[in-house]
Amino acid sequence: MELWDELVKALEEDGLWTVVTFKTPHGPGATLEELAKAVEKAGWRVTFKANWWTADIPYGLARMDLRKDGREKILLGKWILGRELELVKLENMPLEKGRDEFFRMVDSITSTLIYDPVIRTMREQY
Repeated sequence: MELWDELVKALEEDGLWTVVTFKTPHGPGATLEELAKAVEKAGWRVTFKANWWTADIPYGLARMDLRKDGREKILLGKWILGRELELVKLENMPLEKGRDEFFRMVDSITSTLIYDPVIRTMREQY
């Protein structure tokens, strides 16, 4: 599948964050699992994964912390419900830009997530 092939290539490039925007015909749980399968198949180990989504608008955000051969990457998957799996945008970002994008997306889903202990922990990491 083209989306997963492009994603795997991008993970090998520079930048701590790899940010992929895509359409998916699946719900939040299946989308997160498909993303995890694609990176694991390419040899990346998922050390953390989480998924946030809205109920009223069909879009969400998946985050995975990955390791491979001593390298670390953070994968941010911005997804929206669509008829088929389709790549919209893919880019690598340095720490600060990726972190800002992550928090911007979380804030766009709901401001109440700031009270989520996982989000608080991640904010403290940076």
